Amino acid sequence: MQPRGGEHDAVSAPTLQELAALGWETVEGFDETFGPDGMLGREADTDPVLTHRLRSALAELNPEVPVDRLERAIDELTQSRAAMSPVRANREVHYLLRDGFAVDVELPDGRSEPVRVRFVDWDDPEANDWLAVSEFWIRGDLYLRRADMVLFVNGIPLVLMEFKAPHVNVKAAYDGNLSDYRDVVPHLFWFNGFVVLSNGSDAKVGSTYAGWEYFAEWKKINDEGEQGLVSLETALRATCAPNRVLDLLANFVAYVEMPGGLVKALAKNHQFLGVNNTIDAIREAKQRDGRLGVFWHTQGSGKSLSMLWFTQKVLRTMPGNWTFVMVTDRKELDHQLYETFADADAVTTGTNVHAETSAHLRELLSVDHRYVFTLIHKFIPPEPDAEMPVLSDRDDIVVITDEAHRSQYDTLAMNMRTALPNASFLGFTGTPLIDDEEELTREVFGDYVSVYNFRDSIVDKATVPLYYENRIPELQLTNKDFDTELETLLDEAALDPDQEQAVARQFGRQYHLITRLERLETIADNVVEHFVNRGFPGKAMYVAIDKATAVRMYDLVDERWNNKLTQLEAQLADTPPLERPHLESQIEFMRTTERAVVVSQAQGEMAYMAELGLDIAPHRRKMNDEDLGSRFKDPVDPFRLVFVCAMWMTGFDAPACSTMYLDKPMRNHTLMQTIARANRVFAGKDNGLIVDYVGVFRNLEAALATYATGRTGEIDTPIRDKDELVSNLETTLAEAAEFLAGYDIDLGELEQASGFEFVALQASAAEALLIDDDTRRGFMQIATAARNAFKALLPDPVAQACTSRVAAIRSIAKKLASGTDPPDIGEVMDSVSELLDRSVGAKEYLIRALGDPQQLVDLSKIDFEQLALQFAKNKRTVANRVQQELQKRLQQAVEQNPTRIDLAEKFQALIDDYNAGTHNIDEILRRLKELSAQLSDEEQRSVREGLNEAELAIFDLLTKPDPELTPAERDQVRKAARQLLEAVTDRLVLDWQRHSQTRSAVQVTIAQTLDSELPDPYDEDLFNRKVDAIFAHICNSYGDDGTSPYNTLEPAPIIPPSTPRTLSDLDSVSEIDEEFLDRCKQDPVLFAELMHHLLGANTIWMTPTADLVNDPDAEDRLLEFKQTARWNINEERKDKRMEEVVAKTVAGFLNAEGGTLLIGVDDDGHPVGLDHDFALVRPANRDGYVNWLDTMLQHALGHSGSHRVQIRFDVIDDHDICRLDVPASSRPIWATKDDKPVLYERRNNSTRIVPDDETEAFLAERFPNTVAVSA
Repeated sequence: MQPRGGEHDAVSAPTLQELAALGWETVEGFDETFGPDGMLGREADTDPVLTHRLRSALAELNPEVPVDRLERAIDELTQSRAAMSPVRANREVHYLLRDGFAVDVELPDGRSEPVRVRFVDWDDPEANDWLAVSEFWIRGDLYLRRADMVLFVNGIPLVLMEFKAPHVNVKAAYDGNLSDYRDVVPHLFWFNGFVVLSNGSDAKVGSTYAGWEYFAEWKKINDEGEQGLVSLETALRATCAPNRVLDLLANFVAYVEMPGGLVKALAKNHQFLGVNNTIDAIREAKQRDGRLGVFWHTQGSGKSLSMLWFTQKVLRTMPGNWTFVMVTDRKELDHQLYETFADADAVTTGTNVHAETSAHLRELLSVDHRYVFTLIHKFIPPEPDAEMPVLSDRDDIVVITDEAHRSQYDTLAMNMRTALPNASFLGFTGTPLIDDEEELTREVFGDYVSVYNFRDSIVDKATVPLYYENRIPELQLTNKDFDTELETLLDEAALDPDQEQAVARQFGRQYHLITRLERLETIADNVVEHFVNRGFPGKAMYVAIDKATAVRMYDLVDERWNNKLTQLEAQLADTPPLERPHLESQIEFMRTTERAVVVSQAQGEMAYMAELGLDIAPHRRKMNDEDLGSRFKDPVDPFRLVFVCAMWMTGFDAPACSTMYLDKPMRNHTLMQTIARANRVFAGKDNGLIVDYVGVFRNLEAALATYATGRTGEIDTPIRDKDELVSNLETTLAEAAEFLAGYDIDLGELEQASGFEFVALQASAAEALLIDDDTRRGFMQIATAARNAFKALLPDPVAQACTSRVAAIRSIAKKLASGTDPPDIGEVMDSVSELLDRSVGAKEYLIRALGDPQQLVDLSKIDFEQLALQFAKNKRTVANRVQQELQKRLQQAVEQNPTRIDLAEKFQALIDDYNAGTHNIDEILRRLKELSAQLSDEEQRSVREGLNEAELAIFDLLTKPDPELTPAERDQVRKAARQLLEAVTDRLVLDWQRHSQTRSAVQVTIAQTLDSELPDPYDEDLFNRKVDAIFAHICNSYGDDGTSPYNTLEPAPIIPPSTPRTLSDLDSVSEIDEEFLDRCKQDPVLFAELMHHLLGANTIWMTPTADLVNDPDAEDRLLEFKQTARWNINEERKDKRMEEVVAKTVAGFLNAEGGTLLIGVDDDGHPVGLDHDFALVRPANRDGYVNWLDTMLQHALGHSGSHRVQIRFDVIDDHDICRLDVPASSRPIWATKDDKPVLYERRNNSTRIVPDDETEAFLAERFPNTVAVSA
């Protein structure tokens, strides 16, 4: 039955009505039926594509293509892309949809002709099938989800919509729904073009995998400013009308290689309208006399992508042999523009389309190049005083000038018109035109063709606001009469040493004032203090007056940087617990931050710098040896502070850059472009900050008055006063205090508390705010706003005065998040207190101490209820923590074996009961613990069955839920499972799922193997169902590149040995408080000792490997040496018995007190290395060895046994040593020997099988609280 309520009635239903008015067929899919005659035209809820609809559409669009070729095209489109990265899978499908699929069609005369199967008619909307489905069910490997709305074109899901009720913040649709869908139903997104999120009044549109900060509102339907009644109506009419969908997806999507990987970009409202305005202009090129206009979109709003989309749309949609001449006036801009187009696959990397001379430009224009890149200076006559020759008289050339406000307006611009008399001219600029430029601009380019100003971009969140802070040193004059000629000269270009000396001579007093050492030292002090204490730890640029000053400032900052770091490290011991995390993060930030000088090269620079007492050689070497531009653009690269004077001021896009330190006179366009380096959108960045050391903004208002004004006639400034940030922080803190007071939480009391009192108040506050989801989310939004306001204002004294209040708010938010938001799988937790909270899970879980994962602890020995009482302080938090851990384990379990879905369904039902309040918290915790124990038992079942996990999945599919089998028949099915997996594995070649022939061969192999191996109880109907189920499992689990849930174990990190410390100040669990946990957070050895003290873990885990070797008598009950794990040294061959000995030893440790196994050490304790073993794994290195070892242990001991073992490497005496630290298990771990389960135990320094007649006594003594599962 179709759900009803606020979201449906207020948002979903009106959306369907609007889509119907736009030309979509609409249907509500809640009660969908399946099959060829089903409601939507798909076989099952696992299919994102409506295959039957697609088949009919292809027949209509491609009447000349035989049916078997159309089926090949459908196979190509719908094949699994699970092995690919999500964005690359989406790109592959996008190109397939846009360009079609090539097939050969046989002609009547017997010849074959290549044709392209069209999936979509991009030119005629009416030729396509348009279907909008609300409440669309889609099933992934583990979960079933219901998307609010999916729009299908010819049965292909191109648009996803997710809605929230009008009173809910639209971001909840991103956080709570879209992010989840991307994880659990990823195959839906292979086909997606874009996403719409809305609560009716607010609507955001973004690309398939965009972060929330890149979702944007579409405020205008057309360039006339037409809007709908609400934001959602505007978005629907602007993006989802059939012709708009086709235009957006065919012409306004780009896949760009970035430092962090491939990124999918979708045009925003201003780009879509601006590019289409320009397309209209090129259609009227003759009437416009080739003047297409000036495209002013403010810096940071995607101007380069707009260029790309404009040129690509012309090439795709307009007849002609078009060539675009991309003109800049600086080499670095020319290179950056070329790289942008190359990264988006518009030009082929390495293609020589850069004009070296005027003659070369003429040559490039005479051949079939889509793009030619050139500097404006190539438009110079061959001889002085000669006329500019005609380079080409073609009328299908479009000259695009980047940053069209600079040199293009003088004689060179007229030369361009002379050289290319029939070309069209289009100017792009990121800053508005000054009054005296407009007439010259109009002569070359015409009027504005699209305008997107400062105010618009900030309101639309296409850029972040910039805040200005004046920090002119007191020793500097107020500079009111500073000669603007100096600004003009420095504004022109980078200077070589001779020019810099000329500046120093001409503007002696002013220049020496700026470069005075005492002044620079003061600024260096301020730069270090400010940079380190900023709230958002982004990247920053210091802009110097010249190259020498850039180098000198690097030296001055470097000295003060090291002094500051030493000072902070000394402060750490005496810092209060609540403030310590911030200080620790500062220290780590300073330790890892790299700094560099980036200036242009000039002849004689080394001698010139040497005269000034400077050494530029190490800086030049670094600039030559490293790609500093790419490193600075990469947000995770530790290169965070750069010293420049002219480079990277224009055309350089580093979104993580948030701060500009200006110490160079600038004005007009150069000033606007420089500060725009800090206005790019980036995750967690709320604003950019401009710190002015030289007074460049003293006449800002006068300068801005000469620019084009906003629509209101007011001056349109790109910067704001920092006082706005102060007001914003005060407001958000007041809102937080008021919100908390409504739940009887005194923020001031929490702020002043410490020790146990703080822990109790924090837990009480979190418990009160967990009363319902709306309350929790409401506070989290306020807490986030307070954190952002605080970060934006730092290091201002006003912000520093609020540190403790913000910390108190954030501590509550972290407590809430730690108990409600699911963690990233495989990541080490952020704090030890959070790690201890995780230990309330009923499963045996190994904690890896923060920053040093070598220390391992078996938390299964901790009493469940007692630990919940001691550390969590409230049972709601405990329940959420256990829920998260179980969810992670269940996801892995079901990925490996789909028959375990019943456990996942039990879990989901339990969580639904919890959310509905059906059971109290105590009952929920009891049931979660019970379910966790069931899962632990299931994780070890493969050992009991004598199968590995992959074989067990096949066996379970063959035996569950039917048929009933005798023990002998089960043995026969077990054998069939092994043989089937072996036979199928041979068929799983590279890209096997891409080819229907290979997929068919896999299915035939499954049927043939089962037909010959299964016993009689499998009748024809049951047999066919089992074949289909196993084939579906193989398709879902084995990727084209050989990956599967059974071979993707991650290698353990390589950790250097550490020195243990002594624990002397802890007597019981009750003494653990926040201060002590904070100490443990930064000291992994202290944490390991704490776990040893609490749990009795053996001390050998804390002993460095170097102290364990080179002692022939070291082997004992807790330590064993093995020379190899795969290679028989005596017989000089690979020997499986070596593997069995390793597995046996680990099993013995698990069933005893734990222990450590060192591989690569002979019986006398001498390190001999792992060269023999490395040669037997792929890749032949540490990673390959860990992957093999993990897989081998999992097959031998099951998940519960192998999951506990921590593997790392040490280098002793130049030999690799593999170290396995094994904890004591709280339940018996059975191993497999000769296909039978066996139990191992440690006796002195050896491992033996527990005899059958001793098993019962051994289990009763070693595991008194566990009922053993017999073999």
